[in-house]
Order: sequence, then structure tokens, then C-alpha cells
Amino acid sequence: MKLMVSACLLGTCCRYDGGGYDPMIFQNRLKKCTLVPVCPEQLGGLPTPRSPAERVGEHVRNCEGADVTAAFFAGASAALELAQREGCRCALLKERSPSCGSSVIYDGSFTGKRIPGEGVTAELLRCSGIAVFSENQLEELLAWIAAQES
Repeated sequence: MKLMVSACLLGTCCRYDGGGYDPMIFQNRLKKCTLVPVCPEQLGGLPTPRSPAERVGEHVRNCEGADVTAAFFAGASAALELAQREGCRCALLKERSPSCGSSVIYDGSFTGKRIPGEGVTAELLRCSGIAVFSENQLEELLAWIAAQES
């Protein structure tokens, strides 16, 4: 099965701060899947590193107050196109991201306050029929994959 994964979770240094995560955490558990890395923010034309951004409703603003909504929606569209082209039926995305958060995002105040919500890409993928999981839902993802294969 092909699985779209936030590229930062696979060790790509594409986070807003230029960082990434330890790729072995997920690669070891997802050996049966073909991983399709994606960074919607880079696909939308944003640089790395970049100013932190947070989603408020249908808008995304960075910490300097600049509206970066268009870049986030362009990146989400490009991620959806990639998922469809590659035949990905599910995605493992970085929680709390204004692009990839699947159930929790920051509230837009840049104070670290978290609220229920979805990032732009997670929302678009889910609305397009692609199952979306966060890195905190790895067991649920593995169960979903097993159910699809049986």
C-alpha cells in the first residue's frame, strides 16, 4: 500500500524551523508500505526555514502577520494531486501543523495554545476520501492498513 507521509516525519529538514524528526521511528513500523513523502508548505512555495504560521478559520498567517493562505492552499492542492497520482489511500501527517494537523492545531495567537482543528492539507485530503492519521495514531493507522489488506 502507498502511504503519503509528512516529509519531516521521515527526517527531511523541511519544518518551519529547518528541522526534521528521526526517520526510524516510522520507517521501521511502516516497512510494508511504499512511503510517499510530502511537504505541502514547500510545495506551496514557502521557503525552509520560514516564519511559524498558524491557521485561523480559512486563513493562515505567519507570526509577523503576513497572510500566507494562498501558499498553504496551493501546497494542499499539490499534495492532493500527488496522493491521487500515486494512489495513496491514506496519509500519516504531522499533528499541530497548519498544513498537516489532523485533529489539533494552534489557535492563531502564537502563544502555544492548542485547539481542535485540521490543517489545510489534512482537511483537503480527508474531504477527498483519503484517510488521515497523525503520528500519535500510528497503531490506528497500522490497524487501518491491515483491515484494507484483508
